[in-house]
Amino acid sequence: MTAKKNPAAPREHDLFEDQDMLSPPAGDAGRMLRHLRGTHRELSEQIVAAHRDLTRLTANNPNDSASMQELRGRLRQLQTHRSELEARIETTARHIKPLLREGQQDKVSGGKTGKGGLTQVRHPNRGFFLADLFDYALKDDGASMEAPIFTLSTKPDLSIWEWTSKDGNKYVKVAPSVLGRATQHDKDVLIYVVSQLTEALNRERDDTRNRTIRFTVYDFLVTANRQTSGQGYKLLHEAFERLAGTRITTDIKTGGERVKQGFGIIDEWRIIEKSSSDERMIAVEVTLSRWLYNAVQAFEVLTIHPDYFRLRKPLARRFYELARKHCGHQAQWTIALDLLQAKTGSRSTLKEFRRAAHTIQADDCLPEYRLVVSADDKVTFYARDNFRLARRLIRQTANPQA
Repeated sequence: MTAKKNPAAPREHDLFEDQDMLSPPAGDAGRMLRHLRGTHRELSEQIVAAHRDLTRLTANNPNDSASMQELRGRLRQLQTHRSELEARIETTARHIKPLLREGQQDKVSGGKTGKGGLTQVRHPNRGFFLADLFDYALKDDGASMEAPIFTLSTKPDLSIWEWTSKDGNKYVKVAPSVLGRATQHDKDVLIYVVSQLTEALNRERDDTRNRTIRFTVYDFLVTANRQTSGQGYKLLHEAFERLAGTRITTDIKTGGERVKQGFGIIDEWRIIEKSSSDERMIAVEVTLSRWLYNAVQAFEVLTIHPDYFRLRKPLARRFYELARKHCGHQAQWTIALDLLQAKTGSRSTLKEFRRAAHTIQADDCLPEYRLVVSADDKVTFYARDNFRLARRLIRQTANPQA
């Protein structure tokens, strides 16, 4: 039997095969490490894509052993390169540690202060240790990126929200608890948990059969760029309650299953360990809903940039999610302003939404993308990747209809 073309074959710009990208750029050690981390994110995305293709092939054509073998070989190759890259990151981090003295932190962290719609980096040194490696490839699930499940309001939202996709094939109803709907900032918990589960799947660990994920609260707060004071723990406690209390009814398919059902965003959460001196949570367990767990098991996830957690405005976070979901590896994505408003879940008037979009455009704060609102109410998200933009322009020159 002739093997089919590998769906996970290298793209035109395949970072793991691009030796120039794996060579550190000129500049200080902090810049080098940030570059390596970015390459690690791209490599993680390719591993997820290969796993996703293998999962689909197993479900749809389990007898195609040649393609399966080819995909598994591709996965082993990617995982080998990831191990090599992680060794380089560890070595670079070891060299950077002496630089983490007062007066040199801006040099190492890249001088990321809070401007242009971004909060300052609260924990500038956290990314220089191997223990945080999975954070370099944060994951968001495709289902909740597509539908406006989380409220954009910063005040308790007690309204019931219903959304139907433009083609009528997807429906979501979100009902709050007495504490209100889960917020866009509450979703930080979901991203953290999905990232851990995806990383465990990538490394083929046995504990991925369990929908319950245990983590240290301090590690979450640092990763999500949140304050680690008592207030930070209090806000997380409230987020847990909203996530568990918000009920979803949907027929959006995850993991190959389309079942109309109602469930909480998370099934439950519980404190595993408390501080001996106060009421702070030290370690917790979060159990994902089966709907979200199915999505992660099928690798229906996308890698997101760590600076997502620095976006101040809920709407900016939602814009980034939609750009990441729909722009993907293309150079740009265009959508009508009113349709974009519906996809964000915004309840403002179109005039107010237009003003908010212009403000985010002026802030130019979205990681990996920039947006432009045209006079005819079209919104275009452009990839900041110059290589991708140049490649798109070349294609358009060769084929104006592309």
